Order: sequence, then C-alpha cells, then structure tokens
Amino acid sequence: MNRTAFFLLIAAILTMLFAGQPGAPLIAAPGTPALPLLTGPVVAIDSAGQNQFRLHDMGSGGVRALDFDGRWVRLWGFSPDGCRVLYTQQAGLAPGTLYSARLDGSDRRALVRYSGSETWGVWEPAWSPSTADSRIAFTLVRSAGGETSHHIAFVDGQNGEPAFYSISGDEHTARWSPDGRWLVYAAYETRTAGADVFSTAAPGQSGAQLREADLWIVSADGTTKYRLTDFPTGSVTMPRWSPDGDLVSFVYSAQPGFDTVWMIGMAPGSAPTQITYGASVILDLIWQPDGAALTISTREFNGMRENRLWRIGLVGGADASAEQIITDAALRYHDYPRYSADGRWLALRAEYGLALVDTLSGGWQWLERDALGNTPPVWTPAGFQGEAACA
Repeated sequence: MNRTAFFLLIAAILTMLFAGQPGAPLIAAPGTPALPLLTGPVVAIDSAGQNQFRLHDMGSGGVRALDFDGRWVRLWGFSPDGCRVLYTQQAGLAPGTLYSARLDGSDRRALVRYSGSETWGVWEPAWSPSTADSRIAFTLVRSAGGETSHHIAFVDGQNGEPAFYSISGDEHTARWSPDGRWLVYAAYETRTAGADVFSTAAPGQSGAQLREADLWIVSADGTTKYRLTDFPTGSVTMPRWSPDGDLVSFVYSAQPGFDTVWMIGMAPGSAPTQITYGASVILDLIWQPDGAALTISTREFNGMRENRLWRIGLVGGADASAEQIITDAALRYHDYPRYSADGRWLALRAEYGLALVDTLSGGWQWLERDALGNTPPVWTPAGFQGEAACA
C-alpha cells in the first residue's frame, strides 16, 4: 500500500469514528463526499462567525461542518429534495450573492446573474417547495445614486437574469405556499401621520412620514396578484402559510411594541381574524405541523417578561388559553422555533444556543450550547430521502 492510500484509509477511519460526536464536527472538504452520509432529518445553522454551516443529522447523531474559507455566508434553506443548501455570500457589508451547493459543500453554483448598472444583491431567498418548479424567489436589493430599492424577484435556479413579481420598490419576506403555487409577501407604503400614529393627515398637511406594510399574494407564474390585507394604519409582518395552504397567519402592529397575532384566508376579499388581543413583542411565528395551532416566540406576554414559546389556538382571545411549550426553567429566552417536516422535532434558539425538543416526550437537549448565533435553524424538507439518494 502506498503512502497516499494509507493516509486516505486512516482519514476514512477517523471520520467514521468521530463524525457522530457533537464536539468534533466533520469538516466537509468541497468535492469530497463526507462520511457517513446524512440520513435525516437534518437541521442546519450558521456559525456565530457566519463563515461555516453546521448540519446536525437526527438519523445518525452526527454533525457536519461546511467551511467557506472565512467568507461571510448566511444559510436560508434547502432544495425541495434536500440535496442542496441555499445560501448567500457577502464581502463585508456589500449585498449578498446567491449560491447553492451539495450537502458536502461541493458543486457551488451562482444562481443569479444581473446585468444592470446598480450595485445589487440578494436577500431572503426561498426555493419553491414544488419539485416540478426550480424557481427561487428572493428580495433583490439594488442601490444607485443614494437610493435603495427592494423588489420580489425570482430565477429558475440556473444562474439566470431575475424576473420580477413586484414593482413598488419596497417589498420583502416572500414566502411560498406549501404547494408552490403562490407567494405571499409584505409591501410597504408611506403615509403622513396626523395627530397620532393612528390617524392620517389631511391632504396637503405636513407630518411625520410612517412606513407601514400590508400583505400581497402573487401566483407563481405572475399572472395573478392581489392585496391580501388592507389595514388603514399599522403594519403587517411575518406572513406564514398554514400547512394546508388555505390560511396565512401574520403579526399586526398597531404601533411599535404593540404586536398581535391574526390570520386570514388566502382567497381575495377574505376578512382577517384577530387571534390575540393583549400587546406583546412578537419575535417569531410559525404553524404547528398539524395546523391546529400556532407557535409564537414573544415577550411581555401573559405576565412573562422574557421571550418564551407559546402555543396559541386558532380562536379569538387565544391569549387566555395560551400554553407555554417549554416549562423547564433551565431553557430560557426562546426564539426562532422550527419544526422538522415530520413534526417529531422542534429546534430553537435559546440564549443564542441551539436546542432540540422531542415533541413526543417533551424532553430537550442542547445541540449547540457554546457556539452562539442569532439566525434561525433550517430543516431538510419532507422530500429528503437521505444523502445517498441525492444525484
């Protein structure tokens, strides 16, 4: 056996011995399949320095780290089959460039080509969940002459020129419906405040300029578009589709720090329903996998000052019946709850670490206690059949 073969054999043995230990993640070299293969479900996060992704495999208990050579990267999701990661890469404070890569970090592909003269970048990308449609929606950020615009755009996943869903220039947070047929997003407008933030100045009167958002829906092919919410004042954020795609939940803020949870049917002309009435500061909102309730991360809620996770029903005045999802005092300051596709696991940030809750037993464990971060965990989708099935 020559020396090269010998060292390759030793490396393979060490990989198999240590890949399953959370304290010793496997550093995946681009182009070299990492062993053992991921079986899933997989939950992934950014490192605190945002130069590495860490993939935790629920199937094997192993941890894989994808290193990006000191580049500043942000993880956004997976392809519909779970075989590629979707991420942006930045140079300093410049807007990000959109890429995808295999689960071992190899085959990195740039996904957007823009020929305009403006400084541009990509934010909030989301891959369509439809395996029959490769398009990726995102916020295209463009700057020129001191002015910056934000449009919802898409590409077909083949490093193409972006096409646009929106035109007003201040749109954000595009989210695909579960079947990939629709997008909901937040579009901002400005108005002149009257005597207070709840009133609007008469035409011709001066006053503070308020920037407020409502929700819009557009079909994947761009042929149908309509306004979903139309609040006269206040702002709508955090649109989230129900698992069956019939409803959209959101946060309505009558004024800063006065957040309430609402939901609305996705059909044109639907009337919104208010779910919570007490003011709180809502950090995140997500549907439970069965669609029977919502999970919110909020503070100043039901007498609890610190941010906790609460289960709220789909009825008006759900504040009164809200239940804390995690009651163990050892796990505090909850944020970014994310359920695995099968609903078995709940990953969340807690005190900036990464915790994992078993939804069957209610028990929890730390996945990342010391490697702190402030970005949400991301799960492989239901279509992920394990890395061995990836072409």
